[in-house]
Amino acid sequence: MALPEPVAAKPKKRSASSIASREASIALLKDLAASRVVIEGVEPLIDGGRFAVKRMENEPLTVTADIFSDGHEIIAAALVTHGGEVEGLETPFVFIGNDRWGATVRLATPGPYRYSIIAWRDVFGTWASDTKKKRDAGVDIALELREGEAILEQAAESGRGSREDAKALKALRARVEKFRKLKDEAALYAVFTDAETIELLRRCGVRANLSRYPVQVPVWVDREAAGFSAWYELMPRSQSGDPKRHGTFDDVIARLPDIREMGFDVLYFPPIHPIGKSNRKGKNNSVTAKEGEPGSPYAIGSHEGGHNDIHPELGSFADFQRLVTRAADHGLELALDFAIQCSPDHPWIKQHKGWFDWRPDGSIKYAENPPKKYQDIVNVDFYGPDAIPSLWVELRDIVLFWLDKGVRIFRVDNPHTKPFPFWEWMIAEVRAVDPGVIFLAEAFTRPKLMKRLAKVGYNQSYSYFTWRNLKWELREYLTELTKEECAEYMRPNFFVNTPDINPLFLHTSGRPGFRIRAALAATLAGNYGVYSGFELCEYEPLVTGKEEYKDSEKYEIRAFDWKREGHIRDDLALLNRLRQSEPALRDFRNLEFYQFWNDNVLYYGKRTADLSSFILVMVTLDPHQPQGGHFEVPLWEFGLPDNGTVKVEDLVNDRQFVWSGKVQHWWFEPAELPYAIFRLSV
Repeated sequence: MALPEPVAAKPKKRSASSIASREASIALLKDLAASRVVIEGVEPLIDGGRFAVKRMENEPLTVTADIFSDGHEIIAAALVTHGGEVEGLETPFVFIGNDRWGATVRLATPGPYRYSIIAWRDVFGTWASDTKKKRDAGVDIALELREGEAILEQAAESGRGSREDAKALKALRARVEKFRKLKDEAALYAVFTDAETIELLRRCGVRANLSRYPVQVPVWVDREAAGFSAWYELMPRSQSGDPKRHGTFDDVIARLPDIREMGFDVLYFPPIHPIGKSNRKGKNNSVTAKEGEPGSPYAIGSHEGGHNDIHPELGSFADFQRLVTRAADHGLELALDFAIQCSPDHPWIKQHKGWFDWRPDGSIKYAENPPKKYQDIVNVDFYGPDAIPSLWVELRDIVLFWLDKGVRIFRVDNPHTKPFPFWEWMIAEVRAVDPGVIFLAEAFTRPKLMKRLAKVGYNQSYSYFTWRNLKWELREYLTELTKEECAEYMRPNFFVNTPDINPLFLHTSGRPGFRIRAALAATLAGNYGVYSGFELCEYEPLVTGKEEYKDSEKYEIRAFDWKREGHIRDDLALLNRLRQSEPALRDFRNLEFYQFWNDNVLYYGKRTADLSSFILVMVTLDPHQPQGGHFEVPLWEFGLPDNGTVKVEDLVNDRQFVWSGKVQHWWFEPAELPYAIFRLSV
């Protein structure tokens, strides 16, 4: 039985949706085809480019990426910098290995920048490589030379490069034409392989399959003080020398030579604003103040004013301006506390009820950290009924107000208890006026919160250093801060103590313990700070085993003999002098730990790239017992063998000697000197 003839299928009519789908497909095709060269694994890159990478002015920014393509053609890439004086600047990437490339730039002016990456198939480079291989193998390259001429013509037509490049291309084409007419193949080939030709065509040659990394990565460049500073904190009201007389700005001026003598460059004040009287705290944090007790400076605001005013007993704005000027004369920059909290007497409470949190009985909600209650302080509500935008704008304007008074550094109290969106907005607003403003986040909280504050704009961050005392925990924490991703955006400030933190280590360590912590902070970190009294080895706690100071300046006026017996002023002066004179100590991320065979001794080094400043530091972590042992001299850093010799300068004792061989020995008597600092050279 014969089979029926097949019936031809009728062509299906295309729908509008299928046509649209085809157009989308072609668009995708073109988009993908435009990125033939792969650019991935870009570093540094914070949260996919959401937040800025941070650098100081003139600090190297090294960008690395995996860059490759299909086939065997030679590729090239460039780091493109956007912003300021370097807009559009291209820095060639250098091949590192395994498809990894790197490029380094230095950005000189504080402010916002971005970087992007472009890559392409290097037509001339590929031609030059392939032609050389053929010529070396004895293959006729006449046709290849014609291809070289075509590449040169394309470069001339591309319009890339400077006017000088255009002139050089014209001259190069003339030389090529001359030797082509002479049929001088050897001379023609020599022209194409000349170093000047190669460099010219690198700048102006055809960039086939030019591909772009899809993200312009933000970079924020700070002035040097954001990454390298030594802070000295004091309570202005305790500078009169008489506990019965409230200190003034003029009393602080009288102390400036003394502070500068120790080598500090930032002078930091807790709040200097009027202090409320309602629920004022008394001596040692008593809930009831006696007549005449000054109260906590963090209970900001009274009938005398708020955050834009000065506590009358400190002086006038003219006095403050004189202090700013005189401090600058002594090489000191003033930092103020920006504490967003109010006493119950703050003018805002009557003027802006919608900025605060009120309880069902109509009373205002005090600051709390249950079960603790701070009766002398109330907090603003950033998302209160009237807070956005008026409260946010008011707080920004407070910073701008003090900026106008000459203050460019702000230590911010408890920023982790305020919204991250506020900080991101406010800091950006202030930076638009002055990109040199510095914000220090006083946040001892969970690690991710501290890192988020750094991401949204804080230039410096308090850290856990204050509680890291053992060798393993110091190494672990410093490795995180200097080697992991947070090193690209978070700069710790290693405060050894604060008015709120009287570290337990110092309660029983005696004078050696204070010298130990000073040496660690000053040589490990780019930024570090001390709260006044540290140089006098003040440690007496209010309660044994607690970090609160007895007779704390937060609640009373005190007087000190700043040069009394047992001080460590000489140590601080030495450490700060070495920080200024040794370039290696100005960096934070160049820290390397080395081997000392004793768990009670921390041993580390810092060096410049050219090894002109190579510093080794040893610190005993035991303030009570002698400690010592063998250690490794990092001869390999100088390219020396294990039996090599290096010159050593003992920067603490001002003497010189040599170390021959990789293993040496050192011994500490903590009562005499608990740290050692050396400069190495060959």
